[in-house]
Amino acid sequence: MRVVIAGSSGLIGTALQQSLRSDGHDVVSLVRREARGPRESSWDPQRGQVDIDLIQTADAVVNLAGASIGGKRLTSSYADVVLQSRLDATSTLVNGLIKADFSGVLLQGSAMGYYGARGEERLSERSGPGDTLLARIVTQWEAAARPAVDAGIRTVFCRTGLVLAGHGGFAERLLPLVKRGLLRSLGSGDAWHSWIALEDQVRAQRFLLDSDHAGPANIIAPIAVRDRELIRVMSNAAGKSPGLPVPATALRLAIGPAIEDLLSSQLATPGVLTRLGFEWLYPEITAAAHHVIATAA
Repeated sequence: MRVVIAGSSGLIGTALQQSLRSDGHDVVSLVRREARGPRESSWDPQRGQVDIDLIQTADAVVNLAGASIGGKRLTSSYADVVLQSRLDATSTLVNGLIKADFSGVLLQGSAMGYYGARGEERLSERSGPGDTLLARIVTQWEAAARPAVDAGIRTVFCRTGLVLAGHGGFAERLLPLVKRGLLRSLGSGDAWHSWIALEDQVRAQRFLLDSDHAGPANIIAPIAVRDRELIRVMSNAAGKSPGLPVPATALRLAIGPAIEDLLSSQLATPGVLTRLGFEWLYPEITAAAHHVIATAA
């Protein structure tokens, strides 16, 4: 099939397009510069410009576009950049889908941050949104794609958890500390993390592309893990003993308002993936941690 991907240069987008192309699918990446060959198409989300003819030929559109959340200190002003970049990209794509009378599937980016800080509450796709900074961003991000749903386009909201990989994403900031035995937990270590290995993230997205599901889907492993346990298992996989906790005050200085989301507890289940029969390569954290360390850049 032909798949158009916005946000193909990020950790997930890069892995997804490589996986699809390796199986012979035609993948076209949307780029914000001049296209270099048939595998790329220029677009300008700030001006609402996308190639409608391209959209008309697509079987699926994947929207992962938006400014990096983890790449910079998430001050209030940068949070506005993060939000607006997602709103611009999503609105441009959705308007293009509607104009093209698109009959395929939209895989819409989202995040587990939608649920905010929920303590020991067990969360599913039916749980409502939270009220943290990231929850407010993700809620508006999803809302920007609602016109596609209203137009009858099958839309899957991919609520992605903490993606574990040997390079990029969370690992890029976590692994240097883990490998030196300098980290025991982020804050108190009590928070629940809903996580997924990068390989399973890509497999789950492809699984949902081929399904008939519409609506939110928690793209996470079936077994959540507390923060201190995540660090302990990662440290053991690297042959190190856990170090000292990073105090919440230090994290607030380094990261900014987004710290409330990094320290948020989300004890969630992948209800949709489980119901549809998805099978994980890494369903529990120990095997995933060893894989991450073994493939670390």
